[in-house]
Amino acid sequence: MNVWARVGIAGAVTGAALYWHQSRATPAAAAPKTRDPDQYELKLVQALFRHGARTPLKSIPGVPEAEWLPGLLAVPPHTRFDCRVCDLSGGPTPPSPVEDSYRARTLAGGVFPGQLTTLGMQQLYDLGKRMRETYIEKLHFLSPAFTPAEVYVRSTNIIRTIESARCLLAGLFQQKQKGPANIFTSEAEVEILYPNIHGCKLLYLLGKSRWEESFLLPEIAADLKKVQSALGIAGHKGVDFVLIRDDMVARETHGLPGPAELQSWKDTVEQRAVEMINFAYQGSRREVLQVSVGPLLHTLVNNIEEKLQGEASSGESRKMYLYSVHDTTLMPCLIALGIFDWKWPPYGADITVELYEHRTTKEDFVKVSYIGQAQLIRGCSDIYCPLKEFKKALSSYTLELVGYRALCNKTENVTE
Repeated sequence: MNVWARVGIAGAVTGAALYWHQSRATPAAAAPKTRDPDQYELKLVQALFRHGARTPLKSIPGVPEAEWLPGLLAVPPHTRFDCRVCDLSGGPTPPSPVEDSYRARTLAGGVFPGQLTTLGMQQLYDLGKRMRETYIEKLHFLSPAFTPAEVYVRSTNIIRTIESARCLLAGLFQQKQKGPANIFTSEAEVEILYPNIHGCKLLYLLGKSRWEESFLLPEIAADLKKVQSALGIAGHKGVDFVLIRDDMVARETHGLPGPAELQSWKDTVEQRAVEMINFAYQGSRREVLQVSVGPLLHTLVNNIEEKLQGEASSGESRKMYLYSVHDTTLMPCLIALGIFDWKWPPYGADITVELYEHRTTKEDFVKVSYIGQAQLIRGCSDIYCPLKEFKKALSSYTLELVGYRALCNKTENVTE
């Protein structure tokens, strides 16, 4: 499995970036609620959420592996929900080369890498319950039972995100539904729910270059050498802070033992992993974020416009879009929004984009939350951001598919 798979999914990480040791971009702090929330009527909810806890993508080589037993993947009955996985047109599920790559090998204990665990299922069920408290019990915005016309569900075509979507729906609707839920997926080559280096040549070239450069940054290189020495794997190729963090966090989350030598290095591993990812994503070239999440950000804005215009028949009744994604989706989105907090998005983290209409002026506003906390988006004057300001704030990064494909093929000034 290549280096990109260790960051979240095969072919997920990209980009050019500012050096990690330069002044960090401070995320926009949440502003005081200068406007009365009661003056706004909710019209649309869009949520991007990371899957729940999972088995590691790869164990740290050269150290004793944790035992990942099948019992850790048992499905709690209350997380079940009647779902049908299909392609974007409602047809058969596309092939999943990413999932196939996981199932080509097993971890110690007998399970596959990257699989949603019982704990992860519960995390997404709990996220669904949190949404239920807000959108059903408090605001009476959604119907108490799942209604296909109201809720659209999209996932990357990977088992853990598909199962996470199912668990969220079970929590959100308490297993009540008016018909099965379609979970729409895409072919890997044209997936836009994560930075897709296999579908974008420019992204592959920029990502490969910057990822390799991150290993040469003096303090990262020095600390990696120290950690490898502490683990007894000095000089081992293919070991980086992202891989170490992934295995370390997976073990800790599930109460499994890890290398004792890592205990004193935990904070360093976390810090350096985030710095390496930031180096890959946050760039002096806006093209990096455009080809990472530009089409996804465009989709979010387009969903808002369709809701307001009522062009599509489903647009009139659609109230929620759910996107089951990855940490490597959330991080560049947070950077584009100007709210990245220099912390790795935890399992089950979510970005929620809500569309409101002012009850008196009939103006449209957007409110963005991250892990349940309202955020002041860079370029917005208030937490309740006027739609025009919101669209302008994202305009540097949103990209329609035609422009995305053209930019992905614009590689004449980028070397292998």
